[in-house]
Amino acid sequence: MNEAIKNTPQNPMHEFYSRSVGFIACSVMLGLAHQQNIWSFHHTEFIIVALFYPILALLISKKVPVQKEHLRLPFLILVDAIFVGILMAYMEFAILPSILFAIIVNTSSIVLGRFSIWLACVLCLAIGGYLGTLIVGFRFTPQAPLIIDISVALGLATHLAVTGYFSGKQTKLLEFLHINIKQQEQKHKHLANQVSKYISPQILESIFSGKQDVRLQTQRKKLVVFFSDIKGFTSLSEQIESEVLTDLLNNYLTEMTNIAIKYGGTIDKYIGDSIMVFFGDPKTQGAKKDTLACVAMAIEMRKHMKVLRQKWRSQGVKDPLEIRMGINTGYCTVGNFGTESRMDYTIIGKEVNMASRLESAADSNEILLSYESYALIQDKIICREKGRISAKGFSRPVPVYQVVDFRHNLAAKTTFVEHELPGFSMYMDTNNINNYDRERIAKALEQAASKIKNQNKVSS
Repeated sequence: MNEAIKNTPQNPMHEFYSRSVGFIACSVMLGLAHQQNIWSFHHTEFIIVALFYPILALLISKKVPVQKEHLRLPFLILVDAIFVGILMAYMEFAILPSILFAIIVNTSSIVLGRFSIWLACVLCLAIGGYLGTLIVGFRFTPQAPLIIDISVALGLATHLAVTGYFSGKQTKLLEFLHINIKQQEQKHKHLANQVSKYISPQILESIFSGKQDVRLQTQRKKLVVFFSDIKGFTSLSEQIESEVLTDLLNNYLTEMTNIAIKYGGTIDKYIGDSIMVFFGDPKTQGAKKDTLACVAMAIEMRKHMKVLRQKWRSQGVKDPLEIRMGINTGYCTVGNFGTESRMDYTIIGKEVNMASRLESAADSNEILLSYESYALIQDKIICREKGRISAKGFSRPVPVYQVVDFRHNLAAKTTFVEHELPGFSMYMDTNNINNYDRERIAKALEQAASKIKNQNKVSS
């Protein structure tokens, strides 16, 4: 916004009026000098140049291309300074007229607010003075006739008045532009807010920041893919009114989406009650941290379902709704798919299909991981091995793991026992063991301990 105001083009006619006043004052002074019979004999030539130079400057201004507009005014001010320098030499460097004309040209350079232009203006004054001495010779007459001083002073006053007047108009224009830009910004923010409801915040941010081009392009990246849905949602849709179902679904999707965004997930799409999220694009923390963020998101979603179930019960939903989730880590193709007129930013590949298969195989309130995801987070997350599943589209059964919770959360529970060594794996939460199973578990552990002891005796 500030750059747009800074680069607002000056009105060439405003410059023409200000420049004309300065050089008309010069012409009047030259005419009086001719009448007083002082200084050089080139009065007529200087008067003609002084009167026609503003017109020439205006014609040049109108021919300057838009892309060079920012150079036009500084260039003409420097030319003005050279002319004034020549004029000072012509006036035999009379002190008061020289100072007044120097003020006129310096005022124009100072208005631009750039020290470099003012410094260049002073340099051009000196160059003009040197050129003037080559044209008319060097003479120094410090005192000019009073009538000359008065005419130049009146010219300076008129020039400042005209410049001030048009500067005021320019200020009003800038204020108008400032208000207009503010209004445009508000419109763009409102539009961006509306568009953001259809696009994942991360994708929207990367587009607006210029990090991502809106064109058909894809790339291979290691991503973490997440799928979830509500088990029993289809049967529920047959039991309650569509309006109630719509409110329930929208509430569920809103809550889950907020959690996904909290952990940095990119929302890919909603398919009925299913949610597809991926981590690792457009921003990534590395496969390990991305996978850990995805699993942490899933754990919080599972916990938050308890809150939602309470709310739904109060709305008349009797059967508890449970979420099931699947997570897989692997290389996917990510980017814009579709046509130049209609694109969808999404991911494809067998790793996406695997995450979907894991979600379909999960039980109520269960988070299933592929081995690739499990291997990256096992030091932070307690998981149970669930054997292998036959997934459609995969020739061999794949190992899967069930997420329990963060290790630091379970470590505080006295009812929880977990130990893992090569050839040995044990997970036990005594709170979740039925009373009638406790004796059987105790006997199994005793038998296992007895076998280990007997093997130790044999080996010794």
